[in-house]
Parts: sequence; C-alpha cells; structure tokens
Amino acid sequence: MRQMKSDPTRDAIFGHGFADIIDSYDWNQTLTEIDSYTIEDVDNVLSKVLTTTRQLVPEDLGILISKPARKRLETMARIAKAITESRFGKTVSLYIPMYVGNACTNKCVYCGFNHDNKFTRKVLNPEEVKRECEAIKDLGPFQNLLIVAGEYPSLCGVDYLEKVLEICRPYFHNLTLEVQPLRSVDYERLTHSGLNGVVCFQETYNRKAYGKYHPRGMKSHFDWRLNGFDRMGEAGLHKIGLGALLGLEDWRGEAVMIARHLRYLQKKYWRSRYSLNFPRLRPSESGFAPNFIVSDSDIVQLSCAFRIFDPDLDISFSTREAPYFRDSLIGLGLTSMSAGSRTEPGGYAGKEYALEQFEVNDDRTPKEVETAIRSRGYDPVWKDWDAVFD
Repeated sequence: MRQMKSDPTRDAIFGHGFADIIDSYDWNQTLTEIDSYTIEDVDNVLSKVLTTTRQLVPEDLGILISKPARKRLETMARIAKAITESRFGKTVSLYIPMYVGNACTNKCVYCGFNHDNKFTRKVLNPEEVKRECEAIKDLGPFQNLLIVAGEYPSLCGVDYLEKVLEICRPYFHNLTLEVQPLRSVDYERLTHSGLNGVVCFQETYNRKAYGKYHPRGMKSHFDWRLNGFDRMGEAGLHKIGLGALLGLEDWRGEAVMIARHLRYLQKKYWRSRYSLNFPRLRPSESGFAPNFIVSDSDIVQLSCAFRIFDPDLDISFSTREAPYFRDSLIGLGLTSMSAGSRTEPGGYAGKEYALEQFEVNDDRTPKEVETAIRSRGYDPVWKDWDAVFD
C-alpha cells in the first residue's frame, strides 16, 4: 500500500484521515479486480460466512457484488435475511427528514440546490422550525429526526444548527444532521445540544472524477469532505452514516471503496455505530442525467452483500426509491427507512412552495408505510432506544 507524503499546508487545511490513504487504492484497478472474480470465488466467500466467524474484508465484499455473484443472489438473500433478523429482529426503524434550508454555496451539477439555480432560497427561522416539528409529530410518533440543510455556512453554520437542535430536542429522542462537514470541535459542541449522529455522502470515491461533479464551493475539496468522517469519530459521535450517490460512477467501485472506508473507521473509531445509505440519482432542478444506470437488481445485490459483509450495519433506503421496491428490501438487509418525506424547507407545515432537493418517489403517508411494514410480518420502530446513552 503506497503511503502519501505529508504536506504541511494540506494537513493544516484538511487534517488527517482516510484521505491520506485512499490514493493507495487505484480506482481502475479496483474495477479490474472486481471483474476478475469467478463463481468459485463467490462460493468460497459464502462458505466462509456459513462455516466460520471470521470478519469479511473489503475484497470479499467485492466478490459478493461481482457479476458472477448474481447467480447466487437467492442464496445471498436467504443469508442476508437470516443475519438481519438475528441482529435486529423483525423490525424496521422509521425516521423522517426535516429540511431547514435550501441555500447552498456549492455548484454540484446533479443537485437541485446548486448555487447557480435561480430560485428564492429559504432558511427556516426558529418559529418555523418549531412549526415543522409540531407538524411532523402530527404525522406519526416519530422519534428519529434527520435535519438537512444546504451547505451555506454563513446562514446554516454551527450557531444556527445549535439553535435548531435545541428546538427539536424536546420533540424527538434521536437527532441526526446531514449538513456541510464541520470541524471536530463543532461536532463535539453540537452533541451538547442533542446531536446523536451525522450522515454525510462522499457522493463518489473516485478522486479523479469528483471534481467534474463538484466544480465550485467547499464541497469541491475532496480531502476536506472525506476526512470529515474522521472528525466525526474524533468528536465521539454515537453514529456515523456513510454513502455514495449511485449513478455518478460505477456502483461496484463505490461499494468496495465504502467497504474500505468503513473498515478503516471501525478500527479507528470503534466506539461509534455506523450506517449506510445508497441513494440513486433522482430528477431535480439540475436536469442532470445519471452516467451509470443502477438497476433494482443491482440495489438488491448491494444490500444483501453489505449485510453479509457487516451484520451490525444500519442499512437505509430513502423515499428516492419506489414504494414497491422499498417494501421488497425489507428483510434483505434493510433496517431503517424514511416515511412521509418532504425535501423542501417548511414542507410539512408551510403553504408556500420552496424548491425540493430532488423528487420524492415514495409519497406514501407514514401510516401507509407502517401498514406495509406490518403486512410483511415486521414491526415498525418509531423510537431509537439508544437515547438511553445520552
């Protein structure tokens, strides 16, 4: 493994973390290795899972997502179902996102919040945040709230986020942020206002391709974003969420890179729990079309493979996916899902239109999602019992 040379200027700006070692993994070579795997390799990994307790390595994950592994998808599904039920029981945790701002300084080519898109920006004030909380509670007994904002530090910075958390905390037991990457001291500060976890998407782990999707804004700095997960771990966050935006680059390459990143984080920040989310590109104001088509079968294989790879991961699929498909993933690795989602600021309580980040594909009410979960023999879980650790 090639070690990057230390650059004092770069280190002072971006810090240390996984960005220091990711370049020791060649993206194209990773894809070549995945293409080289055979059905015998797949059978060997599945046999290992059934006969030993040894933890799988990222190369094993690469084998399970390879094209030959598609021939063993039914077997993988049975194993993933058994592992999921043994670790999580027959339950699905429900959460709901609350968008507090669509102002953004980044120019991500695929996102509706792109800074160049011409529309009125909206950032919720404290009273509007409170009304959103009350409207969400009217939708169902949610206790898991995901707070989302565009990356605009002067409007949605640490002071603002701290206030939002303080407002939301009396309404919800579990608060998670999906906002711009912060400093470690800022993450630690926000834990005192009720922050439990952070979700962040690297979008693509292909460094060479990253820049064409993120040409301007702080998000254009690959290392700052990637090392953000280290800063979360340093702050002692209870839960850290990873993911890539499927459709930008080859999904199999993304999956192996995520597996490498995950194992690195688990070894270094072993006190934190980890979650994965695999959003597929959806229509947005950007008009961006996917470069790589990711099929439903690809998603099923990805979900089963990661459940086999790591039995304790929380795996989530959002309302980007169609209702029938999300329901079919119950028992195949999925452990949590959103319900009743609105992706525009003020979307639950407000009457005025604000631009969405992307179009929702599953527009069922929380009650309808709950009914669908129960119809499959699973119990919906509204409360995150990890709140006892706060």
